[in-house]
Amino acid sequence: MSATNSTGPRAAGRTVLAGAKVVRPGGVEDAGTLSVEGRRIAANVPGESPTHRLAGHWIVPGFVDMHVHGGGGASFSGGTFEQAFTVIGTHRRHGTTTMVASTVTGELGDLAQQAGVLSELTEQGDLAGVHFEGPFISPHRCGAHDPGLLRDPDPAEVRKLVDAARGSAKMMTLAPERPGGLESVRALADSGVIAAIGHTDSTYEATAEAVEAGATVATHLFNAMPGLGHRTPGPIAALLEDERVTVELINDGTHLHPAVLELAFRSAGADRVALITDAMGAAGMGDGRYPLGPLEVEVREGVARLVEGGSIAGSTLTLDHAFRRTVTVDGLPVEHAVRALSANPARLLGVDDRTGSLEVGKYADLVVLDAEFALAGVMRQGEWVVPPPAGAEAG
Repeated sequence: MSATNSTGPRAAGRTVLAGAKVVRPGGVEDAGTLSVEGRRIAANVPGESPTHRLAGHWIVPGFVDMHVHGGGGASFSGGTFEQAFTVIGTHRRHGTTTMVASTVTGELGDLAQQAGVLSELTEQGDLAGVHFEGPFISPHRCGAHDPGLLRDPDPAEVRKLVDAARGSAKMMTLAPERPGGLESVRALADSGVIAAIGHTDSTYEATAEAVEAGATVATHLFNAMPGLGHRTPGPIAALLEDERVTVELINDGTHLHPAVLELAFRSAGADRVALITDAMGAAGMGDGRYPLGPLEVEVREGVARLVEGGSIAGSTLTLDHAFRRTVTVDGLPVEHAVRALSANPARLLGVDDRTGSLEVGKYADLVVLDAEFALAGVMRQGEWVVPPPAGAEAG
């Protein structure tokens, strides 16, 4: 079975969105106009009649999620096209037009099989790549990963997983303090794969050494790692202070206190933050029990925890809710939210030449938000995944 694109109908001919606040790299255009021709953003034509009048709305770039495991009751770790399409479709309807598929700790053979399926979807443009989270992580900070399947990060095994992804491996999360950790970081960097530090019990010094060896991402900073201490600063301080590191944050109101989110933005700067979902299968669904790799998760009031042990097990977050919370609850500027949800991850993944910002020539990946920053429309490569409200149509 092979992939087919599951987006909605293509916009007929040229589409012109007018009257909204358009967030471009240079700032916010009040009552701006954005034109789409085919799959890409086109130059505006003065006096052109709008296809959609969007006064009172915002137009922001489509969201880029570099760390997502599942949604819609399905998981990328399910290892099938059907499950992968369910995840992709669920998050697209919430504004994520570009995503990397994240696996969870499993047997190496199972991970290689999953990578084969996900690599085909990457080759066809449905995904932006594969992220291996585990099995090379710390048993002391394993969270929702099966501790019985964890192992030291052997560079040879790291390469086998990267090779199984057939050029689609984008990132691997590991604990650099484990034997073979630094060598594996170097192997990943040499292969052009992002080495991410996470699920780690590392010290400040060991973390700094891993960054020097080539690690450039902090996997869901603050979570699944030692807390920030005034005598033993641990990995958090090392990751925040180094300008080479992009820090992932899960802004769902459960994983991070608002003051901690603000601390990360102030310390790292808006250009070094990537807001992610770390979503598991319950994203876009209701409470209940869901699989997460070989483990079982129970979701209550939107919070996912392991049935055995009670550890937080990813999130049920979608990026439209992360955007809205960042602006309306945390009070950060819209431009900072756009960088953290679109521009920064696109740049890190190496896809910023075609997405991540609203610029002429790039894909028409965009999200329409209402005045309260609730999702009102989603376009991916010129196709409406979620059409804007009928009341926004030109008469």
